[in-house]
Amino acid sequence: MSSVVQTLRDTTSSVASRRSFMGRTGTLSAVAVALLAGQDAMAASHGMSADMSKDVGILNVALGLEHEAINAYQLGAGSGLLQKGVLDVAVRFQADHKAHRDALIATIQKMGGTPVMEKKLEDYATALKADTLRNQTDVLDLAARLELGAINAYLGVIPAFGSKDLAKVAARLAADETMHYTALTSTLGRPLPAGALSFGA
Repeated sequence: MSSVVQTLRDTTSSVASRRSFMGRTGTLSAVAVALLAGQDAMAASHGMSADMSKDVGILNVALGLEHEAINAYQLGAGSGLLQKGVLDVAVRFQADHKAHRDALIATIQKMGGTPVMEKKLEDYATALKADTLRNQTDVLDLAARLELGAINAYLGVIPAFGSKDLAKVAARLAADETMHYTALTSTLGRPLPAGALSFGA
């Protein structure tokens, strides 16, 4: 397991993407989050900005993370390393990420932007060093790290919103990722975080 942990530490692209997302989310507008929630009327009430490029850029970073998560679960599912029950749960989690992806794509398009394209599966395999995955624990360890990054990324947007409704959208996305992370951590037989307020710091 230590070799896998070291490998994941060496995977800088995913970490850099999440840091970029968390560092720029303070500029995400109320309009963008309302559209992400499918609340077009709420978006209209906040006023569509003439220049939505910053929001589109931030949402595309989030979309890139969802593409990565979907493909990470695909790599795990196709590895032959997961037991049937664990595989079923992994496919369920992948479906959640696909729903997030679809919401992000729809929002970006409504804002007049172009959604970032998904890479080839082989590209994600290389970036995530899938060739180092040797057993179910390795696969779940990778998934848990990606989910933890997603939790912190989505929590990072919440302070930007004065509207409780808009903050709730980001919180719901983070809640999905937290559910995934908790289930993965439990399956790995690891203790949950020892202290309160463990996420989003």
